[in-house]
Amino acid sequence: MKEDTLRFEREFLSPYATKSEDTRGRETPIKPCPLRTEFQRDRDRILHCKAFRRLKHKTQVFLAPTGDHYRTRLTHTLEVTQIARTIARALRLNEDLTEAIALGHDLGHTPFGHAGERVLRAKTSHFEHNEQSLRVVDFLEQDGNGLNLTFEVRDGILNHRSDGNPTTLEGKVVCFADRIAYLNHDVDDAIRAGIFDESDIPEDIERVLGRGIGVKIDVFVNDIVKNSYGKPYVMQSEECATAMKKLREFMFEKVYLTDRARAEEVKADRMLTLLFDYYMEHPEEVPDSYKVNTDNPKIFITDYIAGMSDNYAVKMFEKHFIPANWED
Repeated sequence: MKEDTLRFEREFLSPYATKSEDTRGRETPIKPCPLRTEFQRDRDRILHCKAFRRLKHKTQVFLAPTGDHYRTRLTHTLEVTQIARTIARALRLNEDLTEAIALGHDLGHTPFGHAGERVLRAKTSHFEHNEQSLRVVDFLEQDGNGLNLTFEVRDGILNHRSDGNPTTLEGKVVCFADRIAYLNHDVDDAIRAGIFDESDIPEDIERVLGRGIGVKIDVFVNDIVKNSYGKPYVMQSEECATAMKKLREFMFEKVYLTDRARAEEVKADRMLTLLFDYYMEHPEEVPDSYKVNTDNPKIFITDYIAGMSDNYAVKMFEKHFIPANWED
């Protein structure tokens, strides 16, 4: 079965695709699997890790949403993966590598979305969720042993941001898929929350991208495939890139930077700041599993808080700062 997969990649995939047998390998070599390629093994390692499971209770945009249908960091990751695989298949790139990168790209994201990222950046002078995602797979998972992923998957995770420059085309596909996913599902969630209506989206954006979430995703995906098929790069048309930029600006104005959003993020900022300061005073209360690769409190406290789900962060805040009933 594995040989059939490798043969398929050699004969069918684009000459610009990353072939599984050409991987630059792992930091620590392991015995080959008779059934799975190395990128398939990376996908499985990510899916089964604890950090992936915690994504289900991490904020995407709306803090602590009460509705069942709002996106979380986990559903965002799954939508990125679906879009990325569709593009990779159409371009005849390596779907397994694409999927592994997409599934792992946000493992280092903080509780309460970018509010948490801002707190840790302020406390440490430098924090980026893509770098933390790499730290998760390299050091924090498996009790400090890491997941020992291939170079190509690690490179894609580190460079998945819009300003990143991944080594592989599969990594570049994930860069685009991430933006396509979050812009479109954030629009959907904002409409569901009553923040704006579909008709409020500027006409010049709708004229290019169409009306409806599924329609917009389809336009983005087809545009990338049309402009990238058979080429050694992945790119959008200027028209779609401009529409994406305008849609992003619209979302910042109507959702991300509104007074309503800022008011809730201030609460998350204060909570996580107090937690960070508390653990700096009581580093012995941080679980030992976060201290395996460092004895620097600022580093292992950052790792601990970055790994928290929203629910767990609230639980720890209540434990340390909310008076408990001390009666018998």
